[in-house]
Amino acid sequence: MTPEEAHFREELIDRRQRAERTAARIGTRPDLAALLARIDEALGEIEGGTFGLCRSCHDPIETELLHADPLAQFCLDHLDRAARDRLQADLDLAARIQRRLLPAEPPAGPHWRTARAYLPAGPVGGDVFDLVAGETGGLTFVLGDVAGKGVAAALLMANVQATFRALAPIEPDVARLAARINHLFCRSVLESHYATLVVGSAAPNGRVELCSAGHLPALLVRRDGVRELGATGLPAGMFCEGSYEAHRLSLEPGDALLLFTDGVTEARDAAGEEYGLARLAARAAPLAGRPAEELVAACQRDLEAFHEGVPRADDVTLFALERPVRT
Repeated sequence: MTPEEAHFREELIDRRQRAERTAARIGTRPDLAALLARIDEALGEIEGGTFGLCRSCHDPIETELLHADPLAQFCLDHLDRAARDRLQADLDLAARIQRRLLPAEPPAGPHWRTARAYLPAGPVGGDVFDLVAGETGGLTFVLGDVAGKGVAAALLMANVQATFRALAPIEPDVARLAARINHLFCRSVLESHYATLVVGSAAPNGRVELCSAGHLPALLVRRDGVRELGATGLPAGMFCEGSYEAHRLSLEPGDALLLFTDGVTEARDAAGEEYGLARLAARAAPLAGRPAEELVAACQRDLEAFHEGVPRADDVTLFALERPVRT
């Protein structure tokens, strides 16, 4: 059984238990009986190795569709018109909602400048990004990656973002902020779900604190080189009582932090070669001292050139935080 099949098996078992509890309360009705029978059928397909195959053409059903509905029996090409229209309407609505959740770019100020690129692999994505500007010129931010793809991951992304927005204005300590996000996320999702996150704050005087919940290294880009800042705790959702330490930095004018998700480093070209952290760091190094938007744009262009036309298999998020040089 593959990890993805195990994920669907857990989800189907959870749905079956919920349906049984409903039946116990309201009695067994034909619709509930049909639902339970279809769940049992899908569980049998997982055990037999035939789960996720279209009943019409016998090709694999699109992963996006299975994540939206693990009981799906037909691929997109063989859905009836009404089902296809309903699915498209749902995806369009989810995409609009997710675009509205992304923060607007804050205006350039004397203390910090930022830039981002957010590129979901499909209509919606599971990457997390948010930014809250303080009244005194400071910033609090989060970037991360929810396990999984498609609508299910996007819902979990919205959960993390909502928690961050609620807590960031009242919790100035990023280590405690990361711990509280982890605690609430852990209490609200299935055991199989988790998220890697970077939670940080930037003060007007150049001081930066950064907590990494199992996420990829952040890159500190300076004129004397690029330094990696590794994880300071486990991914959110693995253990509800997790604690985190913080990297404490002092950025000089011209220094920048570059954060990203694994859609960048794990991207592959036509030959199957991985983009990798070393290539990203090498691309960022000569841009030390340049504006944040140039750093993000250059890294994005290099990634797209590396793809050589190969479609993205994962969501891509890049975020640069720059302490500008005063002129």
